[in-house]
Amino acid sequence: MTSAIPNITKLPELWAKIKFTLLVLVIYRVGAHIATPGVNVEAMASFIETTAQGTFLGLYDLFSGGGFSRATVFALGIMPYISASIVFQLAGPVFPIIEKMQRDEEGKKRLTQWTRYLTVALCVFQAYGFGLFAETGIPGAVADPGWSFRVTTVLTLTTGGVFVMWLGEQITERGIGNGMSLLIFFSIVERLWPEILRTVEAVSSGTLSVPMLLVVLAFMVVVVGVTVAVIVAARRIPIQIPRKVMGRGRIREGTKTFIPLRINSAGVMPIIFAQSIIIVPGTLASFTNLPWAQEIAQYFNVTSPLYIITSSVLIVFFAYFYTSIIFNPVDLAENLKKQGGFIPGVKPGAATADYIDDVLSRITLPGAVFLAAVAMLPIMVFNWLGMPFQFGGTALLIVVGVALDTVQQIQQHMILRQYDGFMKEGRVKFRGRSRY
Repeated sequence: MTSAIPNITKLPELWAKIKFTLLVLVIYRVGAHIATPGVNVEAMASFIETTAQGTFLGLYDLFSGGGFSRATVFALGIMPYISASIVFQLAGPVFPIIEKMQRDEEGKKRLTQWTRYLTVALCVFQAYGFGLFAETGIPGAVADPGWSFRVTTVLTLTTGGVFVMWLGEQITERGIGNGMSLLIFFSIVERLWPEILRTVEAVSSGTLSVPMLLVVLAFMVVVVGVTVAVIVAARRIPIQIPRKVMGRGRIREGTKTFIPLRINSAGVMPIIFAQSIIIVPGTLASFTNLPWAQEIAQYFNVTSPLYIITSSVLIVFFAYFYTSIIFNPVDLAENLKKQGGFIPGVKPGAATADYIDDVLSRITLPGAVFLAAVAMLPIMVFNWLGMPFQFGGTALLIVVGVALDTVQQIQQHMILRQYDGFMKEGRVKFRGRSRY
């Protein structure tokens, strides 16, 4: 891929997709710096930085690229669309009609439209909550509170949220693909620059020594390398497709292939689910003055051992839970049986489903342990060393995963382009004349 990068500009179609994607991302980041009318940005940012870290608002601000703390028109970010998509994804195993629609092409289009409608509803609900929170939860954040401010905020943030959804869909359809993930990717990457500046200031002031910084950088490189290795790692289940008579005496030769089962099939979702639950005490403590809520929040502080243990257990649990939802061994076994394929040494049908489920259960455990380690180990190390910046596992998995998917998308475009060039330019000499 590295040797092929200079040739990207020589492929007009691929280069046009990349330029369009970059243009959309620039528009997205520009909108993420336009403030919402009537909000004191400094008061909002100060509250998020000092009070809301480790709460749901801090997690939300991460995925919006700081747009929430800056009170921008894109403060809701891509989260309403992601939440709507997760709702319908989780509803599949519960409601058979939705599960059926997920398998049909027309059904998928209808679910996409329903996801958009739910996204608009979530934007309205969250925008009103944002306006109410800015009025009552942050002193001095709103100069002129009232229904006029709330209506303006709902219209502004809802329009921004729907526009962000549209931008992501445009990248998927007209760009290099994976639009929603790329929006989150650049939202997280943008936060690296302030962290770098904070680190440089710490080194200049002497609070962070150069040898310690080198050790931390080496640790980060090792963690990133292991993350890449585990994300691409997969358990290959061999599949045998027997010979088949096609008609008129033609016989299709049997082939051997495999089913790749990723070690980390659930992706980053178990960490997000676990953090959404464990930050509840801190969130309640931020908005209430109840003594018991404050005491519980102290137990679930990021630096506490209880936080580390509870988060790890929740991540392992949600890794199995989410994998069981997105991966159905029964459907895979049935489709394999319809195609005439089989796993050598395993009977088709229920036995195949049981075998795949057993393999998936065994490889999910190391994947879940890896997720817990990636999420918790950086927190433990950076708290122990007293680093001025954070190296979160959630952001790391998203950045690495999206980067690998994007590289794969570009590779696929280049491979297809090479085949197109071969089909258009390849000629065969026949009786002194050239024919296609």
